[in-house]
Amino acid sequence: MSRAFYIGRFQPYHNGHQSVLRGLARTADEIVIGVGSAQLSHEPENPFTAGERVLMITASLKGIGCPFYVIPIEDIKRNALWVSHIISMTPEFDVVYSSNPLVIRLFQEAGMEVRSPAMYERETHSGTGIRGRMLQGEPWEHLVPQSVVDVIRGIDGVGRICQIVKDD
Repeated sequence: MSRAFYIGRFQPYHNGHQSVLRGLARTADEIVIGVGSAQLSHEPENPFTAGERVLMITASLKGIGCPFYVIPIEDIKRNALWVSHIISMTPEFDVVYSSNPLVIRLFQEAGMEVRSPAMYERETHSGTGIRGRMLQGEPWEHLVPQSVVDVIRGIDGVGRICQIVKDD
């Protein structure tokens, strides 16, 4: 049985993430999804809580046809220990999927197999770009699954982002 590992901050979860995970669902028996920087929220770069991100991911992956686990993972700020921390927080996995150079390096140094998935329209599908669109009042909903739109609207996520970037 093969179990894939995929980690991201998912601030917010978007169609690029969805594309990667749909691809993994066709090749892996199970997927472990790490919600990184789980301790961060209500910040301009990390506006959503770990729980909100878990909701976004879980709702978006209903019907994906592959069992998956969504695990919040707090940062430890010690890269040499980071892979061990991940392993201690997740079910065992066989292969890591990431395009992040630091993540690739750390898992490779730990002797793990790492594959870089094809990025889906990376120039338009990034959390930074989506949050920027929200701040500017530009359309963003087409860049995320509908279930993510529903979560963000339900928590007034756009209002939160607009408020937390203000100075006092």
